[in-house]
Amino acid sequence: MEIYQIVKELQFKAVRSSGAGGQNVNKVASKVVLTFDLKESQALTEEEKIVLENKLANRLTSEQLLILHCDEDRSQLKNKAIVIKRFLAIIRDGLFVAKERKATKIPKSAIRKRIKDKKSLSDIKQSRRKPDF
Repeated sequence: MEIYQIVKELQFKAVRSSGAGGQNVNKVASKVVLTFDLKESQALTEEEKIVLENKLANRLTSEQLLILHCDEDRSQLKNKAIVIKRFLAIIRDGLFVAKERKATKIPKSAIRKRIKDKKSLSDIKQSRRKPDF
């Protein structure tokens, strides 16, 4: 994954942010909308595209576009940095392949210890009972 090449392929659009903020909201376009076209990406290999398509299926549009937006800050530049960081984290997590788990046997010493602990607990509880005459 070439980070610099992927960042070059991103498209940004600045729009007016909604919500509270007074007159500043009506004047300044501080919200940043990031769009990434997964199908047309040159930075990703075909295998990576397939993996991302499967893992990010619920986040992609029908045209295979990933759309993210950020309006956390009043600064357009900070919002752009936040949304790029978020995008890279999503791509990195999407391309991460977990190691396959190897099934192992339970060691005999662990089995012996568990049975010994059960026995000792049983003896303790047995000693608490009233004697049977």
